[in-house]
Amino acid sequence: MAILPLHEDILPMSEDYVLKSVLTHPEAKPALMDLISTFIHRKVTDVEIRNNELHSITTEEKNVRLDLNCVIDDGSQVDVEMQGSRLAGLDGGRKMLVNKSVYYLTDLHSSQKSKGVEYDELVRTYQITFSIQNIFEHNEYISEASLRTEDGTQISNQINLTIIELGKLDDVLNKPVDEMTPIEMWSTFLRYSGDRSKRDIINKVLEKKGEIGMAGSLLASISQDDRMRAINMSQRKWQTDHDSNRLFYERELKIAKEELIDIKEELAENMVIISNKDTELAKKDAELADSKAELAEKDALIAKMQAQIANQENV
Repeated sequence: MAILPLHEDILPMSEDYVLKSVLTHPEAKPALMDLISTFIHRKVTDVEIRNNELHSITTEEKNVRLDLNCVIDDGSQVDVEMQGSRLAGLDGGRKMLVNKSVYYLTDLHSSQKSKGVEYDELVRTYQITFSIQNIFEHNEYISEASLRTEDGTQISNQINLTIIELGKLDDVLNKPVDEMTPIEMWSTFLRYSGDRSKRDIINKVLEKKGEIGMAGSLLASISQDDRMRAINMSQRKWQTDHDSNRLFYERELKIAKEELIDIKEELAENMVIISNKDTELAKKDAELADSKAELAEKDALIAKMQAQIANQENV
């Protein structure tokens, strides 16, 4: 039975490298099979991890994608990913995470060998994405999708996408652990394992479900590893610097936009002034033209009178 010490810091499973470190551990196979079984809604009796290496996370390497690429007993492909950091720009972040999940899902599905294989022999592919950032506007924290018509009729179950929004678990936390479903217990563990204030409920989850308890034991052990704690510190520093830089540039962009608005308003005012000046100038030009025409008429009249006088003198 795993119990996470209340007084010790536990690394959060909501970080991608922690999730991968725990679930790729040689002793974690039952836990990984149970997690996959829970979220694809069928019993998994075997799993093989294809990419079990763990990159050393540094500031320069943070963009490396840490996921779990697995093959289960019937040959189906399953990719498990944790989006632990918040994506910049809420609307843009939502679109980016969904599009990224769809991209990796379809890329993984099309990567299987097709030469000499009938299309109906291709295996199914699952993308399971956990996110601490809320993605959709609906209240449900699990969104599942496959190829369906507009009325919901399934066309194909070959590609399957599941997104679990770990930021929407408030109602789940209010339930007694005995009433939680396996999905709710796994989601709670993944979101709050590193939160001391939720340690009591996490320990109850570990006691209730043995596979999560196994993952909790490995997490407690890994959390004391100096290298893992150094990675955690490095990632937190990277994330803090990243967020700080993002906020700085967002603030600078906001100031620049406000200055641009002021410049546009000033330009519009100047354009009105110029337009009024042009109107006034055009009016004066018209008055000048009228004066010139009047002067020309007077000159013509004078010339005519001078000619008449000259004719009278000649007579």
